[in-house]
Amino acid sequence: QAMEREVIAAFGKGEPDEIMSSAFKLKVTREDIHTLRNLRWLNDEVINFYMSLLVERNKKEGYPAVHAFSTFFYPKLISGGYKAVRRWTRGVDLFKQDLILVPIHLRVHWALVVIDVRKTTIKYFDSMGQKGDKICETLFRYLQEESREKRNLELTLSEWTLHSMESHEIPQQLNGSDCGVFMCKYADYISRDKPITFTQNHMPYFRRKMVWEIIHQQLL
Repeated sequence: QAMEREVIAAFGKGEPDEIMSSAFKLKVTREDIHTLRNLRWLNDEVINFYMSLLVERNKKEGYPAVHAFSTFFYPKLISGGYKAVRRWTRGVDLFKQDLILVPIHLRVHWALVVIDVRKTTIKYFDSMGQKGDKICETLFRYLQEESREKRNLELTLSEWTLHSMESHEIPQQLNGSDCGVFMCKYADYISRDKPITFTQNHMPYFRRKMVWEIIHQQLL
């Protein structure tokens, strides 16, 4: 009840640029929070904040070690190549992580790439069943460069599996607006090593839950 009231208040009227939550050098305004309403598209701010919450949670005992890139990483890699993002991992050894999450923004659609360092797999998760083979290849090449640059080691493609998840393998959205929430929840379940069991029906609940989690800076 109290939680529901807080969510309603967050969705209520107020200054659009009022800061509702700030952590991880990120700020989420009331306007950003409003992208979690009903059938709106999530924006970068909400997604990056939520990914940071996942990383934070996974520092606890018993969770896989996770690194999440910002939504701005992939466009930068595409436009400027490895050089443009070389410094994004200062102070982070990607190869000591269990999982690396890469949110992918395809103009009007969100998808997720999960690099599982433990299993040497790169998987593309798309709630509209689109193929992301090229994206997986681009990220593998990025990893190769990172490995050369940071540890003088060659990564061999034959030792890695790159795979676009098929629409029957993962839950799919049934509308044109929930891709961002699907992407965040794929990341949430995968980073707990849990099977992805949610469906489109869970989306209204997930949206409200994310509002509370972002405001309180903790995952339920």
